[in-house]
Amino acid sequence: MTLPSCSRWRRRPGSLLYLLYFVGFLICVCIIAIWYGVNSDRDYIHPLLTQLIPAGHCACQTSTTFQCSSCLTCSEQSLAPQPSPTPKWEFTSDRDANNQGLSRVQCKAAFPGLYEDIVRAETFWRSQGALVTEDLDRVPVEFGMVRAFISRGELSVVAARARQEDHRRKIVAALSSIHRALVADSDRASRRDIEFIFSVEDKVEDVTNAGHPVWVLARSAEEQGVWLMPDFGFWAWDSPLNSLGPFDQVVERVKRADIPWAEKTPQLVWRGKPSFAPKLRRALMDAARDKPWGDVKQVDWLERTNIMSMEDHCRYMFIAHVEGRSYSASLKYRQACNSVIVAHKLQYIQHHHYLLVPDGPHQNYIEVERDFSDLSRKIEPLLNDPATGQRIANNSVRTFRERYLTKAAEACYWRQLFDRYGNVWNSSVPIWSDVSQRERGLRYESFILMDSQTMFDFRATDSIT
Repeated sequence: MTLPSCSRWRRRPGSLLYLLYFVGFLICVCIIAIWYGVNSDRDYIHPLLTQLIPAGHCACQTSTTFQCSSCLTCSEQSLAPQPSPTPKWEFTSDRDANNQGLSRVQCKAAFPGLYEDIVRAETFWRSQGALVTEDLDRVPVEFGMVRAFISRGELSVVAARARQEDHRRKIVAALSSIHRALVADSDRASRRDIEFIFSVEDKVEDVTNAGHPVWVLARSAEEQGVWLMPDFGFWAWDSPLNSLGPFDQVVERVKRADIPWAEKTPQLVWRGKPSFAPKLRRALMDAARDKPWGDVKQVDWLERTNIMSMEDHCRYMFIAHVEGRSYSASLKYRQACNSVIVAHKLQYIQHHHYLLVPDGPHQNYIEVERDFSDLSRKIEPLLNDPATGQRIANNSVRTFRERYLTKAAEACYWRQLFDRYGNVWNSSVPIWSDVSQRERGLRYESFILMDSQTMFDFRATDSIT
């Protein structure tokens, strides 16, 4: 009886080893499957694999819902009262959309609700005391960041770092937008001096701490210390894969190509790369798959398949919007169409998001859950009620294309950012460096004339680290 027992005992380590091999094999298969699901841009992967994809950077359990419908009808209450122009002035899109020189009073009257996040950031930094030069000195200028100042209405660059050409283009576009807002300002010479740092990276955490006073393209609700600025595409965007040009030029192309509501294709359109945010984007693809109203496809930029111009998007009644690695800069282009924008609950906030209204008489888009589980329930009633869809699309055009995404609105926002940041900036801005015996910053006009390689790692003086 003893021998068989000992034999069984001797075989057990081998059995455990086989079990470990099998478990290791399963783990490897799961890792490869998840890697494939995250990085694949194929149109279809099995739904089980979609469920296994981790939320990752999209943090799918969080979102930001804007409850600011009053922003469209009344001015931001915490703005200091200003005397009304005489006679009373009102914004008219045909006349004023491209007027970048609106006065402070006109900016306030034209764009109520546009400055909500600037007011929030100012309030935050007042609660922290104020901003001084030492606060900026504690922020390393990483790749994708710029330190600059405005003195007597002139823009100068102290330091700029770009990892690659993509960074450099975005930096030049952001600086150009700032310069454009300054030169159109009738109060330019008397504007208060300020010094600041901005980032053109997608996410705050890519380059800095959320408690630092950096100007950024987008933020999550928890990132309180940063200030929102308009994204670089309002100046222009051009890349080897996607040449769009100045934003207002895109809008003009869209307006020429747009068609009456009744002639639009009664479908939801989306084109994009699933791998940019696989959990979110594959949820959209699965929700729309095999639906008669769904025209949702992945883009392959290398093979040049399923690519669609912005003008062609506008031929559809419904356009889906999905966040990417963080925010998606494509929202403003979609809002140029006289179509209904369908977006999941957004996690990242851009400067104009406070004007998004998901319901009520001013509704200007359709909001769905982040997993798109209610997509059919939101889309199908509108297919049977085209008048409601048309009302939402018209509201979107009036709110965004004709007002809050115009050149006038962008310039007003920049100047309000300069003013509100200046309210909590409590340091002087020296022009001259005694250490280097030269100007601390290079004027914008000279900076943009430098060759690209010099821009990649620029320091105006040896004293800047």
